[in-house]
Amino acid sequence: MALNPQYEAIGKGFVSQYYALFDDPIQRPNLHSMYNVETSFMTFEGSQLQGSAKIMEKISSLTFQKITRVITAVDSQPTFDGGVLITVLGRLKCDEDPPHAFVQVFVLKPLGTSFYIQHDIFRLAIHDTA
Repeated sequence: MALNPQYEAIGKGFVSQYYALFDDPIQRPNLHSMYNVETSFMTFEGSQLQGSAKIMEKISSLTFQKITRVITAVDSQPTFDGGVLITVLGRLKCDEDPPHAFVQVFVLKPLGTSFYIQHDIFRLAIHDTA
C-alpha cells in the first residue's frame, strides 16, 4: 500500500471528530466505534490497555463532566500502510481543575475506506519540579 497523500486533512479531521465526541459526556460512549475490538492499544497516563472494551472501560471511568480543550498543534505523517500518525499538543481544563498541557499520539490504521485507532497514547504534561 502507498502513502496516503491526504494524511494532513485526515489527521486534522480525525482530531476534530475525536475530541468533539470525547469532550461531550453524552457523545463519549460513541468513541467505541473508533477502536478495534482486539488490535487497538491505549496508554493513558502510563496505564496500558488493549481492545475496545478495556479502552472504553477506562474512558468511561473518567469522572469529569466538563472539559474545555485548546488545541495548539496537530502534526500528521503518513505511514507506509496507508495509515496516519498524529500528534496533538494542547491544553485542557476538566471541571474546576486548573488547566494542564497535554500531548496525545494516535496511529490510524486503514480499514477498507475508513480508519480505526490502532494506537492512542495520552499524557498530561505535568512535571515534578520539586
